[in-house]
Order: sequence, then structure tokens, then C-alpha cells
Amino acid sequence: MITAGADIVSVYHAATTHCFYNGRVRRRHTPRAVLFDLDDTLFDHEQAARAALASVHGMHDVFAEWPFDAFEQAHSRVLEELHLEVLAGGRTVDEAREARFRRLFAAAGADEDHERVRTTAVAYRDAYLAARRPVEGALAVLAALKPHVRIAIVSNNLLAEQQGKMRLCGFDPYVDALVVSEAVGVAKPDPRIFAHALAALDCEAAAAVMVGDSWPADVEGARAAGIRAIWFNRSRRSAPAGSSAVCEVASLVPMDAIIHAIFPDDAPSDHGIPLRCASA
Repeated sequence: MITAGADIVSVYHAATTHCFYNGRVRRRHTPRAVLFDLDDTLFDHEQAARAALASVHGMHDVFAEWPFDAFEQAHSRVLEELHLEVLAGGRTVDEAREARFRRLFAAAGADEDHERVRTTAVAYRDAYLAARRPVEGALAVLAALKPHVRIAIVSNNLLAEQQGKMRLCGFDPYVDALVVSEAVGVAKPDPRIFAHALAALDCEAAAAVMVGDSWPADVEGARAAGIRAIWFNRSRRSAPAGSSAVCEVASLVPMDAIIHAIFPDDAPSDHGIPLRCASA
């Protein structure tokens, strides 16, 4: 198993003896750069959102009468709709948060109450900030990769929001470029946002890898930009019907799976790491 402080080159030498030919290691496709999504790949947005939602679920009878799973699903749908408006500049984050809870109160059959909407939105934000944390193993993976590749974060969100998550999680020392849709004017899956990241890292697409949890934004977006994709699939969802195979990793702990997915030419097939290719 690769430990948090392991030297990746040492791991290659220990685990890839079958790749040695005439004393040399075959590394024709070893990447020079790794691009990561942030939310729900390195930063645990899902956990923070669930904790915040649980805190407001019990604040009001109209929410508490709603089964939490159904409440969470409704919240996620509205969040995604309004997040697109935020990215497009149609609403501020605070406006979108209040609009989100206004819609949820309406869906629960409650009368409109502006003060109740405002206080609920504030309570949600406070609970979200208190629950922020990295995905388990994320910091160790970045630390292990840093001496060997350049690293960028490519994210669809607001710059200040993502900078705050980076600082909180301690990612800054390991990341060479933070590329956020608000700052560059385009969002994943548009290939142009990946081009911004590659330019910042001085790397060609063929020498880069993208790791992310969103199939349309991260996997399809990276492929459209000519970048090899790795699907970070913690919930073990099925790949879209008719999709071509992609390397899939379900956890960053232990880090063996993600390291060997990033460096496939150096990973022995008999290592015992459960790397599986997803295709429908």
C-alpha cells in the first residue's frame, strides 16, 4: 500500500518490476500534469451540504414533516438550477441561497415569509461553513503527487468561494494553478477552461490527466479537450448508457487506486488494486 509520505518513484520501482526492459522503466504515457475538480473530488461539498441541510430541516415544522431524503433531493435539484444562474451572473450567491429556500418553503406548502427565508438561508450557510472539510485522503494524495507532476484545480464556481475552501483544507501549497469558471469566463465542460489550466501549467493535453466526480463536466469535458479522464465515483453510480470506457476510482484511501489510475503504464496488472473500467 502507498502511504501518505511515500515517494512515488520508489513505489514505481517496488511495484513495476515487469516493466523494466534493459534496465529502463517504460513510461511513455506518464503524465506531467494532473487536473482535479474541487467540489466532491478534493473538497467534501456533499458532506457539508448534508450537515447544513440537516440543521435547517429541524428548524421548521413544514420541513421536519418532509422525509429528509426527499427534502435533500428537492434541495439538490433547486441548488443545481440556481447555481447555473450564479455562474452566469444572474444572481449573487446570497440571492440564490434565499431563492433556494423560498422555493423549498413553497414546495412544502408554506406561506411566503421573507424573514423566515432569510434566517433559514443564514443558518444554512453558517452550518455549511462549520462542516467544511476535505475529502478523506485528498491532502495526502496532493502531497504525494506534488514532487512529480504539476497540479491544477479546475472548478465551476466563484473564485472567492473556492479560494476559501482551498485555504481551509490546506491545499494551497500543493496546487500550481486554481482555474475557476467565474475568473476565466467559461465553465466545464467547455474545453476552453481546460485549455486555461493547461496553459497555466505549461503542459499539452496529451500529457495531462483530469480527475473529477461529474461525468458531463469532468469526464466528457476533459475528453473533449483531449485530456485523459479518471472518474472519481464515490457513490458508485453507473456510467451513462452508451458511454465509452473510463478509468474509475471510488476512494482516495488508500491512495494506491488513484495513483495507479494516474500512472497506468507504471501500475502492474497483478498489483491487486481494484482498478475497473466503467462502460455501460
